[in-house]
Amino acid sequence: MINSNIYNGTVIHKRFKPKEHFFKYSVFSLLIDLSELDYLDKQVRFFSYNKINLISFYDKDHGNRDGTSIINWVKKNLNQNSISSENVKIKLLCYPRIFGYVFNPLSVFYVYNNQDKLIAIFYEVKNTFGEQHTYIFKINNTDKLLQHNCLKKFHVSPFIEMDCKYFFRTLLPDKKMSVVIDQYDNNDDKLLYASQDGYIADLKSSELLKSYIKHPLMTFKIIIAIHFEAFKLWSKGIKFIKKKLKLKNNTTIEN
Repeated sequence: MINSNIYNGTVIHKRFKPKEHFFKYSVFSLLIDLSELDYLDKQVRFFSYNKINLISFYDKDHGNRDGTSIINWVKKNLNQNSISSENVKIKLLCYPRIFGYVFNPLSVFYVYNNQDKLIAIFYEVKNTFGEQHTYIFKINNTDKLLQHNCLKKFHVSPFIEMDCKYFFRTLLPDKKMSVVIDQYDNNDDKLLYASQDGYIADLKSSELLKSYIKHPLMTFKIIIAIHFEAFKLWSKGIKFIKKKLKLKNNTTIEN
């Protein structure tokens, strides 16, 4: 039985300050059990692992981003932060490559122990400058809805200051998945609401083809939409904030 799935759904962004702005678009994501990648490569048509295809997944898109094992990268970060890495199962929610191209603003790692209890969650955030920061949270409860707060540590949008706070709300993937990020300034005024949700489908050839047909240029659309929405923000007179630091690939453990 395959433990990996497809989620078809939507992304929503709503900005509240200094001016309101809203957009919404349809997407599909893969929730991949990283131990199944070689099996999926052999069994699912239109999908390849570290090889170009209609839909593909590359190790170099996540973790160290140098093509080395993502599983080893996750385990290293677990061990460095006093979280047991023994017999863990790792699932990654992400956009796949389509015709060899992808941009993942947010990818989420769900790390389970050998009793299928969630023990850690990694929020891997990328910007359009080729940089990445991963916020790591240790999980000590069995709630299906996870809630986490942390300070913003990574430049993402050129229209939001660094001096902000994140509030993550994540529904553990089942029939439905949902990830919500609220961003607040230091006065606790909400700046941004961002969400991704989706409904489950089997990760098999027929369902993968259906998802592609519904979203044939999805990964190209994402990066185009980011720049188009940035242009609209600029045209509304919202201040452009220059990035000060170059942070290639950092991780932080959060409370």
